[in-house]
Amino acid sequence: MKRSRLALIAAAGVAALALAGCAGGDDSGDGETTDSDSMVEFEEGTTMAELSEAGTITIGTKFDQPLFGLFDPAADAPVGFDVEIGKIIAGQLGIDEADIEWVETVSANREPFIENGTVDIVVATYTINDERKEVISFAGPYYMAGQSILVNADNDDIMTEDDLIGQPVCSVTGSTPAAYLDELGAETLLTDTYTNCLEPLRQGQVVAVSTDNVILAGLAAQNEGEFKVVGEPFTDEPYGIGLAIDDTDFRMWINDVLEESYADGSYEEAWNSTAGAILPFIEPPAVDRY
Repeated sequence: MKRSRLALIAAAGVAALALAGCAGGDDSGDGETTDSDSMVEFEEGTTMAELSEAGTITIGTKFDQPLFGLFDPAADAPVGFDVEIGKIIAGQLGIDEADIEWVETVSANREPFIENGTVDIVVATYTINDERKEVISFAGPYYMAGQSILVNADNDDIMTEDDLIGQPVCSVTGSTPAAYLDELGAETLLTDTYTNCLEPLRQGQVVAVSTDNVILAGLAAQNEGEFKVVGEPFTDEPYGIGLAIDDTDFRMWINDVLEESYADGSYEEAWNSTAGAILPFIEPPAVDRY
């Protein structure tokens, strides 16, 4: 029962992708023209041209976050909203989803993976902030989340961030929620992934897990009946797509792709086939043209 709802979400996402794959390509009947054949040419020397010519892209994403980035053994690939955003970007480069290399990227290694070239982009519930922009660039934002609180289902004592002051709370190393908890005065227990926070919560080692509301909603759905999300979000967490610093052409091109996806409905379709199974659709924020 606990995992049936999540399995349904993953199955719906895979089915939607299969339908999208069947619908791709030109319908002219000559059997020769495909979406990839009709892609615009990119200026030589740009990241877009290099990736398009290579026919592959390496994307870092989370593998443990239901709704946004969760590894699905049946598909042998991650599924979720962040994954669908990555596929939209790859598709506009003429790269088929089968030619995307997915790399598990946790909060603490997102910047290093971009800086050392392990990945081409990171789409991983990645909050845009000034400190990170000192070492990488961001396209987007493409979604606006907010920090919230996950507690055991029978806990009625924790309702707002003020209730976390002086209390043991679990979060993830290298995340903006962890930094905010320190500022707030909570006693933070840090781990590498949010799923590793769940057992300390079950055992009473911490009173709550705190991170972005959409991540917590996914964890609650994955473990139905065990946990609940309480209170209202108390920060703004604009999710962006991480890429190499000063690659302005690539950043602006991704922003164009995002805006096109808002206009043509592919963004909303990606949402509805993944996180939209649990969370309401909200209009995406305007991209930042800094």
